[in-house]
Amino acid sequence: MNLFHVRVLMAVVAKGSFSEAALDLNISQSSVSRAIASLENELGIPLLCRGRFGAHLTPIGEKVLGHAQKILELRETIDHEVNLEKGLQGSKVRVASFRSAATHILPPKVAEFRSRFPNVEVKINETDPVGVEQALRTGQVDIGLVPLPRSEEFDTWEIARDEYVVLLPNSKQPIPQNLTWEELSAHAFILYNYAECTSAVREHWARWGQTLKIAYEIKEDSTIVSMVAQGLGAAILPRLAALPIPKSVKVRSLPVPLERAIGAAILSNGLHPPAVFAFLDVLR
Repeated sequence: MNLFHVRVLMAVVAKGSFSEAALDLNISQSSVSRAIASLENELGIPLLCRGRFGAHLTPIGEKVLGHAQKILELRETIDHEVNLEKGLQGSKVRVASFRSAATHILPPKVAEFRSRFPNVEVKINETDPVGVEQALRTGQVDIGLVPLPRSEEFDTWEIARDEYVVLLPNSKQPIPQNLTWEELSAHAFILYNYAECTSAVREHWARWGQTLKIAYEIKEDSTIVSMVAQGLGAAILPRLAALPIPKSVKVRSLPVPLERAIGAAILSNGLHPPAVFAFLDVLR
């Protein structure tokens, strides 16, 4: 059995006749007849019923056709993988990411990508989301990891969800597993001075009619975690931004859950090499 015979069989079934299949494949009708005869001789069974109303599958022919379609699909997959590998030889992917995604999401993805495509160089640039967007616009990087949503100038795919958690200093009093808004209101908070996270927390508090008491506004997430550990206040941070969390800091969920979506972004309408889409497949 060869793939040409399989393609001829599928064309005859699709067109309903040998002559129409020959026109579709741009070969002679006798070539179609020989291909079908060769396939039937090899299998030792009739696959088609020929008649004045065209050619139709026999019952066993219907079963064979299902397997034949899978054979062609597998061959297309092989061709795709081979062509992808050829296109990736000596290529490079440049990725920009904000810190917590660069720390906790990117490394295993890069390792997986490098194991699959060892000849592709991966460059990583760590910056804030505004810097990621700027690097994408100016062509300095191919892919950016950013909180979602972004503007329409970027094509984006969600790759992870990150829960906002409450960080509380250690206390002599037991801390309930499920906090209420009233219990949270007793704390002064060290707020993450980072536009998107800050606005998300403020809006979440306001949505539930709560007042957020702020003691400090700090830019670095690691500084916030250290301050909580020293008993200088509580904090609300995305879990990935808070890691690693000291044992002296207690972690609880918000009374009403809040998450941020993290996505991969590329510049819309850009010309992207095959390596970029291969890396996106790993991220997704």
